[in-house]
Amino acid sequence: MKIAIDAMGGDHAPNAVVEGAKQAVEHYNDLTITLYGDEEQIKPLLGDTYERVTIHHTSEKIENDDEPVRVVRKKKNASMVLMAEAVKNNEADACISAGNTGALMSTGLFKVGRIKGIERPALSPTLPTIDGQGFLLLDVGANVDAKPQHLLQYAIMGSIYVENVRNVQKPKVGLLNVGTEEQKGSELTKKAFELMSDAPINFIGNVEARDLLDGVADVVVTDGFSGNIALKSIEGTALSMFSMIKDTFTQNMKTKLAAAMVKSDLKGIKDQLDYSEYGGAGLFGLAAPVIKAHGSSNGRAIFSAIKQTYDLVEKDVVNLIQKDVESMENGKESNDE
Repeated sequence: MKIAIDAMGGDHAPNAVVEGAKQAVEHYNDLTITLYGDEEQIKPLLGDTYERVTIHHTSEKIENDDEPVRVVRKKKNASMVLMAEAVKNNEADACISAGNTGALMSTGLFKVGRIKGIERPALSPTLPTIDGQGFLLLDVGANVDAKPQHLLQYAIMGSIYVENVRNVQKPKVGLLNVGTEEQKGSELTKKAFELMSDAPINFIGNVEARDLLDGVADVVVTDGFSGNIALKSIEGTALSMFSMIKDTFTQNMKTKLAAAMVKSDLKGIKDQLDYSEYGGAGLFGLAAPVIKAHGSSNGRAIFSAIKQTYDLVEKDVVNLIQKDVESMENGKESNDE
């Protein structure tokens, strides 16, 4: 298996990317990785002992403040663009970047392309739950405006991914809404509810944001606007809570002693909520796996993103999605006749 990685994307690039790549080739005997980026920066970190990690040199990279659509055409030799072109040219099976999210979405669309029949791709991270199982949330920003048919396709893609990669049998699919009653919500969610009720998925109906971390569903579907707000709210709340706990335990000697006694327990909670354990956010709906790793990813998080990507390729998730979409289209045509 061949995976292409943008070595210059992310807050800790290229160090974190190289560290994650090294861990991955030690873990998988059949994996080769090509790192796209500045060879002068990458080679000293890589050393000479990793034969299955190669470097494709480029001095150009996409910055976080670059305009997504234009930069793909303007910076044709950027590490992110060349990485995606490798997938397009069948030189790699999948690609990963922790860089500019908008640029990666544009690069994925323009270079890798969509699965036939998929109208819009979805950006889909797996978020932690109290029971440690996690849930897939899609979309979190690839498409701010969505149609009911888009949400239906998100539900199908998410269900296929969770069942095949996360090994959840008959994953529960929920529609994010302002209430659990069938008649609640906007015209978008009401129509999406109807479509998802008739789809070949384990649809459990509407779910509320307050229940997400309780594991109410394995797959939660929404439009990119609401999904991004939900994602940022969860991330912000977690960061604020840990900050408050830290402040509380450092107020005086008494609280510091208490902190020392529960330090390992607090670390366990933090690890349980650690996004790095779940990999990156998949751009589902593209013709090959494209993974967006978190911008602040360390080596461990990059390794998790590589593991996620490896499973996507190994389980042939893209073709499974393609077959399901074709089957639904054929069924729709038969009903129309």
